[in-house]
Amino acid sequence: MRGLRVVGAALVSVVVLCACGAGGGSGEASASPTASATPSPSPSPAESLVRMTRTGGFAGRTSSVLVKGDGSWTRLDGDAKPTGSGKLTPEELERLRSALAAADFAHLPRVSKSGTPVYDGFEYTIVHGGFEVVTADGSVPPALQDVLSALPPSEG
Repeated sequence: MRGLRVVGAALVSVVVLCACGAGGGSGEASASPTASATPSPSPSPAESLVRMTRTGGFAGRTSSVLVKGDGSWTRLDGDAKPTGSGKLTPEELERLRSALAAADFAHLPRVSKSGTPVYDGFEYTIVHGGFEVVTADGSVPPALQDVLSALPPSEG
């Protein structure tokens, strides 16, 4: 009996909380601030600016490159073990930031593999500003080609 009361109280709480978040049924959008569709383009120096993971190729390898807001980068192998690191020059970092901004991740397709398949080609997963996009050789949108060329090499 006690268990039923606890379950009942939990259900009532959920209903009340859902009703509170519904905006009072006026049909108008809430005036409270919400997350924007366009993320902040300038993370702090310690935060991740972009992460690119490349998989596939003839040997079926996986590698990743993580670039932080200050331009420092780390290359990882498929087991997430560091295989290289460095720091982009201010010019390289600006080129990468410009390419990321021009790519407009909020409006890119999440998966772009509509082109001609490239056998033994690579697949790329790119994460930036809260958005993740996946593409592959033969289907890389022009905006992402600039991002890929501005990143440090995924193999050393």
